[in-house]
Amino acid sequence: MIKAITGTKDILPGDIPKWRYIENLVRSILEEFNYNEIRTPIFEETRLFARGIGEETDIVSKEMYTFEDRGGMSLTLKPEMTAAVVRALIEHSLHKKSQLNKLFYISPMFRQERPQAGRLRQFHQFGAEAIGSNDPYLDAEMIVIAHDILKEIGLKNLTVVINTLGIPSERESYKNELKNYLKNHYDRLSSESKRRYETNILRIFDSKEEQDIEIMKNAPLLIDSLGKESIEHFDIVKNALDKLGVKYEIEPKLVRGLDYYTHTTFEIVSGSVGSQSALCGGGRYNGLVAQLGGDDLPGVGFAAGIERILLACENENILNVPDDKIDVYVALLDKNLNEDSFILTTRLRQKGLKAERDYLSRSVKAQMREANKLNASYVLFFGGEEYKDKKAVLKNMESGEQTDISIDDIESVVEKIKRG
Repeated sequence: MIKAITGTKDILPGDIPKWRYIENLVRSILEEFNYNEIRTPIFEETRLFARGIGEETDIVSKEMYTFEDRGGMSLTLKPEMTAAVVRALIEHSLHKKSQLNKLFYISPMFRQERPQAGRLRQFHQFGAEAIGSNDPYLDAEMIVIAHDILKEIGLKNLTVVINTLGIPSERESYKNELKNYLKNHYDRLSSESKRRYETNILRIFDSKEEQDIEIMKNAPLLIDSLGKESIEHFDIVKNALDKLGVKYEIEPKLVRGLDYYTHTTFEIVSGSVGSQSALCGGGRYNGLVAQLGGDDLPGVGFAAGIERILLACENENILNVPDDKIDVYVALLDKNLNEDSFILTTRLRQKGLKAERDYLSRSVKAQMREANKLNASYVLFFGGEEYKDKKAVLKNMESGEQTDISIDDIESVVEKIKRG
């Protein structure tokens, strides 16, 4: 038997109501904040991600699904969305049509990593990008949007974690300070951290190796090396969150290791999903648009993982979305009226009702079981003695009330069902 690829997962009909609920909520909240949806192709040129994420990141060096097309071009299934959104903005000159572009997306992503709870090889994210302004209130807006969505879903066990990375010149100076500190501990670093020492030193803070964690406990912190401009930017973000009642923790070791990241960085973590606790993350990336060949435009954004959010919901026993219902089930009493039953059911659908009928030549008893399984609000019994008078019996499945209705007067049938 052919099965789904390891690290991928079928989203079955019974799961769709929860997905649809989250997607609709995301769209509703982001549209309230005046963000417009964007959709980009599932694959891009590999160099977009190599430049946009960084050659030395785990994503680029270990996790991307990369292949050559027949023309010899290297293509990659997108592992994240920010670089793709920025590419689209540059290619279509969106920044020349609007000085500030506020965009959001809901999309599958692909990373070839070890599958575990909350971490799949094909996964889904929603997120937002605001490109064209360095206003710190946009940083705060991103945190508020992400927090509002997770809170509206009903999650309780959430922690907002924030930090500031300052500006590139401050970070370069800090990297030298950090390198000097780590020189005395280099021999004790893990092999991965030794590699990062040369290529992407800030990422050592992300290490899960015990010896690295112990060494980094006493490492100098970037936040202590920042100048007035960076501190003021961070203070504005914090004050805005305070006034909006968004509680947060400052984590000076929360970093992004790429040069284009500036100022605010944040995560929202859950205590309900085990080791993969970050439900979303984001920050300001003022150098990215220029790095990808566009104008020197500031940007800020976030991304959230839908599978992780659903796992947190499951562990907190929330998001009990009601099962899908249908308006009416047409139960056929006379097999000779099969065509008439099909025509009637189709007309009910065309009038805006969610309707179903029997396609398996089942008994009336079996059809009623199916109506109950589909949570039908009404059952329309089609055939029998009533049909001779061009009537059918409409049963309210909640109250049990039965009414004779004229099958020639579709409008009145529809009106009665919609009225409830």
